[in-house]
Amino acid sequence: MRLMPGKTWSQQQLAVKLRVTPPAHEGLFTLERRRLLIHAAKTALAAALCWWLALRFGLHDGYWGAISAIIVLQSNFGATISASRDRILGTLLGTLLGFSFSLFGVLPWNYILAVLVAVIVCGLLGLRSSSRLAGVTITIVMLVQKTGPRWGLALDRVSEVFIGIVVAIAISTFVFPDRARLRLRDGLAQEFLVLSAFFEDIIEGFRGAPAANLAALRRDALDMLRSNNQLLEAARNEPAGGPGWREGLGMLAQFGRSLFDALVALEFSVKDSHEDGYAQQLEPALGKLALDIRTGFHHVASCIHNWRFNIPPPDLSLEEDIAQLESRLSEVRPTGFQFSQAEILRAYSVQLHLKQVARLLRASRVETSCAIGESDQTASNSV
Repeated sequence: MRLMPGKTWSQQQLAVKLRVTPPAHEGLFTLERRRLLIHAAKTALAAALCWWLALRFGLHDGYWGAISAIIVLQSNFGATISASRDRILGTLLGTLLGFSFSLFGVLPWNYILAVLVAVIVCGLLGLRSSSRLAGVTITIVMLVQKTGPRWGLALDRVSEVFIGIVVAIAISTFVFPDRARLRLRDGLAQEFLVLSAFFEDIIEGFRGAPAANLAALRRDALDMLRSNNQLLEAARNEPAGGPGWREGLGMLAQFGRSLFDALVALEFSVKDSHEDGYAQQLEPALGKLALDIRTGFHHVASCIHNWRFNIPPPDLSLEEDIAQLESRLSEVRPTGFQFSQAEILRAYSVQLHLKQVARLLRASRVETSCAIGESDQTASNSV
């Protein structure tokens, strides 16, 4: 008895449209490769512009502006803002400490003390990412041999870094802008499709079919979770893209992690199953819930892609499926003596995890709809 029919045409098109990393055989100008080429061009433009501006302003070490632009210019706007913040704070703190400690003491003791204080201060202020940059700036201010006062070197250093950061932010904003929140939205939609495939393979294995791709699908899902978590951190640094964007994206990311944990628990619960007879007594309720969960994953992915969550899928109510499964459990409970204890425990574990996955799916749509301010909450009992 098979659970999962083939994908519908619309689901196949959605999966293609949301694919994050296309296969290599699709040619040179795939989405990721286009992004790589655009990022390379933006980085080269930012470095050249910084060098030109340094010459125009008469800065002696203008290459530091180009270095700063290269370092802080990231693949999306949110990550660029985060890197720029870390670099400017580290540079300002390092400049202040480097100049201050150069006024007293002799090398290397004042230099060692300056670096020590910089790392401690950054740690206490929660600026650990800036501590290395502060140390580098202290090294330049205190150890680079140049004529003229130390305050001049410190001021030049800050000016060069400031130019690099301004140029990097401007390039990231106006030249082929790439918003982390938009990439995260598509990444989360793809994540739910990957979780759906992971779920399908778990259920197929429970029903006796070979599950050769299970480990690979688990790795894919975990990679998607990590990638989307990085995008979420970057998206928090970007201006809001509309009502509830930050709340909605953060909520969906949390639901994705919870669903992955629930699926891993489900995978563990079906271990060593071989077409268990007791579980077959729960049909068709068990199969109906599993099939509707699969449909629910695809529907939520579609909701994320379109950023509309107040439209429930037609003819689908996971709470009704759960009620039917519980009713079926009550009916077959008197026949339990015919089966092994392992089969019975496994069947109860599977139905508990299925109910958890179903309710997480429903909550991911309904609660995100509330978070982004959608007013129509019809059919809230559906997925």
